[in-house]
Amino acid sequence: MAGGENARRGEVSGSPVPRYSARHAQWHWATPQAQLILATGDLSSILRFYRRVHGLNQSALGELLGYDKTYISALELGKRVLEDVGSRRRVCDLLQLPPHVLGITDPADTDFRAMLQFGESTVRLAEIARQSGHAAEAVSELWPLAARLEARIEDGHTERDVLHLLARARVSLGVALGNVLPEERLATAAHWTGKSLQIAEYFQDRGMTSYVLRMHGNELRKANLRGAAVQRLCRAAATAPDHNARAAVLPLLARAAGALGNGPLFDRVMRETEELLSCVDHTSLFNPFSLHEIRLRGLVSTGRTDIAMRLVEHSPVPTTIVAPQWRVIESITVAHVQLLADDRSGAAESLDVAAQEAVMQRLPHQLQRIMRTAGTRLPAVHAAASQSLDRIRGEMAA
Repeated sequence: MAGGENARRGEVSGSPVPRYSARHAQWHWATPQAQLILATGDLSSILRFYRRVHGLNQSALGELLGYDKTYISALELGKRVLEDVGSRRRVCDLLQLPPHVLGITDPADTDFRAMLQFGESTVRLAEIARQSGHAAEAVSELWPLAARLEARIEDGHTERDVLHLLARARVSLGVALGNVLPEERLATAAHWTGKSLQIAEYFQDRGMTSYVLRMHGNELRKANLRGAAVQRLCRAAATAPDHNARAAVLPLLARAAGALGNGPLFDRVMRETEELLSCVDHTSLFNPFSLHEIRLRGLVSTGRTDIAMRLVEHSPVPTTIVAPQWRVIESITVAHVQLLADDRSGAAESLDVAAQEAVMQRLPHQLQRIMRTAGTRLPAVHAAASQSLDRIRGEMAA
């Protein structure tokens, strides 16, 4: 870079170049327009874009980069270029750009790519662990990942890939927490899933937005914020980009509508769910076993226990692998209906099975459901579930 070092003026007496405050760390590099500009690797276009989104003139940008206004103008006009690697690396650092954008492949860029690969793998494996009944392990993996990504963004590194990864990590962490936290702390799970909404809506990606709204709405329902849950899930269904995405939302919306006591909405959504699931392959999320539990609970919540009682006699056998927590959830719901039918022995058997699995999978929320279902009619079951819950709480506090 001939003359480039002479144009630098931002490191007087060894002091560091001033960096703009966090208010300048917008998600400017994550927009579709920015992605097109970055793909060109053209420094002049990148500098003009940066000034425009931050409302800076050439003098202010020069102050940030340590160059005078004349040199910034020459760079933007393409009359000067940054030929040496050190100067290009420095610009990438100050503008919060991955080094490869300006043709630099160095340890920092390699670390960035490795971080993304590690993060993607962590989220994927955590999801598998949660669905396999190991939600606590999923939380222990996702929590440090989310913290690391949030620290990176707070520092001004707002790459599109990082924001996408953070959104998925937050959602996965929230859902995993929703499995392992007791009822009084389930709002924390909803908080984590909700933190991804800003990112999803910023990208204006319908699939991503629908996914985040779906998971957030379900955690709101579990935290007994039923009206908000229905609202989020209705938005998720409306935003869904295709039948598969909508089919993933509707069973959760049906469950939330039932919990809210909205019978007409519950019935309408269940009908559409069955229609959609008959023509799309979505059994990995909602198979007949899971839908049976959703229907039972919704019928009871909307005052149709007689229909629920008849359905209990025809409970489907799982035709695919069912996550352990789904077996617990279904057993508790069946026990509730059995007690409504005054079948105490059947209910006690169902709750015993659910309690054993809930302890094994460390599901305090489900133990609390068992206690509520058992109530005073099955005092021995209630007492055993209460003792198990106390043990889990003690372990969590230790």
